Amino acid sequence: MSLSSILCADAIQNALKDCQAPDSFNPKKFFQLCGMTKKSPQDVKNIFNILDNDASGFVEEEELKFFLQRFSAGARVLTDKETKAFLAAADDDSDGKIGADEFQALVLS
Repeated sequence: MSLSSILCADAIQNALKDCQAPDSFNPKKFFQLCGMTKKSPQDVKNIFNILDNDASGFVEEEELKFFLQRFSAGARVLTDKETKAFLAAADDDSDGKIGADEFQALVLS
């Protein structure tokens, strides 16, 4: 399964264009622009599983840096500031990583 099998390729490109500049990434806006906020809870979990590169059940800070590149190989890496802000926004239990339920809550809130 790929992200483009769940999300529209044009919407993904639009979302990536919106955050091309360093420190311009906003997770909530990105989720909205790429159409993730309109997906079912199961679709969001499927997206999470694709983003969980090492299949650990969590997206850790190191994986989060490459979040945009999971949508398009040519996308930029998140800055440390963006990565930490994204982690803080989603990591409800403060364990330093984002679980599927935390990701789903952030996307669909």
